Amino acid sequence: MFKKILSFVLIVLLLNMIGVSSAYSQEDKQARAIERVRENVRKLGVGEAAQIEVKLLDGRKIKGYIRETSEDSFVVVDVKTSAATTVDYSQVKQIKGRNRLTAAKVGLTIVKGVAIVAIVAVVATVVSAVLLHILLKEN
Repeated sequence: MFKKILSFVLIVLLLNMIGVSSAYSQEDKQARAIERVRENVRKLGVGEAAQIEVKLLDGRKIKGYIRETSEDSFVVVDVKTSAATTVDYSQVKQIKGRNRLTAAKVGLTIVKGVAIVAIVAVVATVVSAVLLHILLKEN
């Protein structure tokens, strides 16, 4: 009898934990999505070079450049009409953007990476040649 009661209590506790963890995971997913949007907007920067196209959860599309950002929202200005629209991060479904300045920074970073790899390859080649020469001299 005691085993049945203990088993029942354990099952109830386990089901309770599953329900609580799924509720937390849904909130976590929303928080991660908002943070991802915030980070992408931050990477684009502000100004006319920070072009963006935003799809909202309600189906609307907003296109323009980012004028300013805050903790909870950002402002998109339509280039044609100069109308400013404040967008909450939590309302964003999809975001596409480009920033010519960001692209230039990425290109410069890639060039630096290639240069570092080339230098490491040259140093490794020289070191291996010296070691091979030393080994051949000993024999």
